[in-house]
Amino acid sequence: MSRHIHKIVSVEEGSIAWELGLEPGDGIVSINGQEILDIFDYQYYVEEEYLNVLVLTKDGEECTLEIEKEEDEDLGITFDSSLMDEYHSCCNKCVFCFIDQMPPGMRKTLYFKDDDSRLSFLQGNYITLTNMKEKDIDRIIRYHLSPINISVHTTNPELRCKMLNNRFAGDVLEKIRRFAQAGIRMNSQVVLCKGLNDGEELDRTIRELGQFIPAMESLSVVPVGLTKYRENLPKLSLFGREDARKVLARIQSWQEYFRKNYHTSFVHASDEWFILAGEEFPPESYYEGYGQLENGVGMMRLLLEEVKERLEELEGDGRKREVSVATARLAFPTIRKLARDVEEKFPGIRVHVYCITNEFFGEQITVSGLLTGQDIIGQLKGKELGEVLFLPENVLKADEDIFLDDISLKEMSDSLQVPVNVIQSEGRDFVDKIAGIKGEEIEDGGQYE
Repeated sequence: MSRHIHKIVSVEEGSIAWELGLEPGDGIVSINGQEILDIFDYQYYVEEEYLNVLVLTKDGEECTLEIEKEEDEDLGITFDSSLMDEYHSCCNKCVFCFIDQMPPGMRKTLYFKDDDSRLSFLQGNYITLTNMKEKDIDRIIRYHLSPINISVHTTNPELRCKMLNNRFAGDVLEKIRRFAQAGIRMNSQVVLCKGLNDGEELDRTIRELGQFIPAMESLSVVPVGLTKYRENLPKLSLFGREDARKVLARIQSWQEYFRKNYHTSFVHASDEWFILAGEEFPPESYYEGYGQLENGVGMMRLLLEEVKERLEELEGDGRKREVSVATARLAFPTIRKLARDVEEKFPGIRVHVYCITNEFFGEQITVSGLLTGQDIIGQLKGKELGEVLFLPENVLKADEDIFLDDISLKEMSDSLQVPVNVIQSEGRDFVDKIAGIKGEEIEDGGQYE
């Protein structure tokens, strides 16, 4: 069996590792005789005051370093991977999986399905628990990795095996029960599919997850996303307006039950349901601190409140400015309203707000995070864009200025002949960038002049 050797890429000057002569290229093999599988093992064992660290030097020699230090004192090492291990991929083939609905020819990383419990703790990813072995569950409990975010979808064992196309997927409640008994905090989600896990099945899921309150802190319900690339995939239908209203009524009924018995709403509907149903977003108190924000629960309400707060801080003036904002269909009505609010505060500002239809994935995909550069360029050619075009930050890859289809922000700017900038997902940035507020705020124009 091959050993896990974790390569050092940098050593902090003045640190314990620096004083001991460790260098980039050296590798950590074990600590106190314990093999290090990943960052959680490393952080757990390195907390001890007395360490025997087995090192494989970059010259291929083994040596053991005896270290005496303060408890919790770090060694000052950075490794070649923040996780210190490869990501665990998904072993399911869910009937609603978005990655299975992507066209061929996109960059390789977009097709990777992660289902790694460690990323749930580190990055907030949602996991199905289906690829977790007994040792993985024991490690979460031993290291008390919390919170864990779980993609449940249904608690009906037979239905979950069917929806995830995995005959081992039916034991989710048993694993959740073990985590709850160990004091591991959890959040959960349901991707709702019409005719599969909705209706009475949704009732069952909500009821059975609710029994784990307070360890299970929240449950979000989001509608399935369907692209036009579903050839040879299970047939699924979109929810209509009346469907959405029924889903909201069901969730609201459960919220009343949980508030009465547990003093928490527990289950929340994502913003899409309110938009689809043609209903107003609930007040801020509905979202109980926005614990499911990353699942689209309360994003629009939070933005509305933040913009309102920022505009109340400002004195309107007569500045002249013409800009444009583009977004997807889901957020368009809200963004258009907020742009009008800015115009009301600053009468000399004109904001063109454009709704971009997702032709790349299909018109039924309505979130801005799945817009492509080619759709934005194609639909804004010849439009009035003003001094600068603003886009929501989630249209870009997290660490690069590129869209899902690998078009860069600079390429878009060159094609549209206008500076292009992104607006962060918070109201202050929305107001400041549209208004061109200076100083601590921002410069006029975009990232590419």
